[in-house]
Amino acid sequence: MSDQPNAINVQQLDPSMKPPESQTESIQWYSPLEGPFQIAGFAWFEQEGLYRRMPQSPSHPLSHAVESLANCTAGGQVRFRTSSSKLFLKVVLAGKANSDHMTATGQCGFDCYIGEPGELKYVSTTRYDHNQIEFSAPLFEWSNVSSEMRMVTLNFPLYQGVKELQIGLATGADVASPAPFTDDRRVIVYGTSITQGGCASRPGMCYTNILSRSIPLEFINVGFSGSGLGEPEVAHVLSQIERPALLVLDYEGNVKQPEKFQQTLPEFIRIYRERHATVPILVVSKIRFAKERFDPVMAQLGEERKQIARDTLAVLADAGDKHITFFDGSTLLGDDYEECTVDGVHPTDLGFIRMAEGLAPTFRQLLK
Repeated sequence: MSDQPNAINVQQLDPSMKPPESQTESIQWYSPLEGPFQIAGFAWFEQEGLYRRMPQSPSHPLSHAVESLANCTAGGQVRFRTSSSKLFLKVVLAGKANSDHMTATGQCGFDCYIGEPGELKYVSTTRYDHNQIEFSAPLFEWSNVSSEMRMVTLNFPLYQGVKELQIGLATGADVASPAPFTDDRRVIVYGTSITQGGCASRPGMCYTNILSRSIPLEFINVGFSGSGLGEPEVAHVLSQIERPALLVLDYEGNVKQPEKFQQTLPEFIRIYRERHATVPILVVSKIRFAKERFDPVMAQLGEERKQIARDTLAVLADAGDKHITFFDGSTLLGDDYEECTVDGVHPTDLGFIRMAEGLAPTFRQLLK
């Protein structure tokens, strides 16, 4: 008789690990594409009506990778008020979860927050069969809870695209427009897979989404996994986003060679300044990777790129640009930085919390 253990089916042993069953009786379905629902986080949504992070027909040709990753919905939100005691979602994804080191809920799920701008509190995350690309899932079903109007914010998946979305509320519940942001300006954050949210456990733990909960402005996440390379074409397209409050350049981690960073950073800023002469620009150097503790060459390359950023900004400041700031991202995760990642590079939720908390004071200062 074999003494090897049998495979463990946790869902059979622990009912709380099973996805909740969808009981959609007495539910009225709405399209978030129509009022009073508000879609935020997609800069071209008003023109194109798509859950997409770059324009469908950009003015400058984008790389295949950026074109594809633009269909990921990182940073997208649905905002509304409702008195409903139930909230369900029907979702059609562009594909299945396919990462070996990021949760399916982070890649493909939605999560839900309740509260006024600046006071959002987490409620729940969609759970479903990750072998499927279509699912219906509850976010809450409450009893013994008052029927007062509540402000709801839903965060879109960080990686997979969303083809269709419907919102289910209790039949007869009131639905109204959301509370407005502080004003109509946008915070634009351009960067890497870390910017996009890899490897947060759920969408709300991406650092741009964390920041959006304490800074009540619309955030535009244009992090492109492995493909934040500072191309001039991307700079031209991002400069077309209307009503910018702040541009954050967090792409250094994708540019391995210092000379490439030296080439792209001043040109990216120059292109953006052609349209936005005084919008604050924040350049953030990358977080520390675990391997840097043991690989002196890797650590030295990071220091060289960081110095390039400092030198570039000093030259621009001397030339009269008084609206540009450098932030040393190597300080964000703390002395135990290697413990804040999934794979030595991409942050866990702990890492993203530290990033957001470290960046928040500088964001607030620049947004004054």
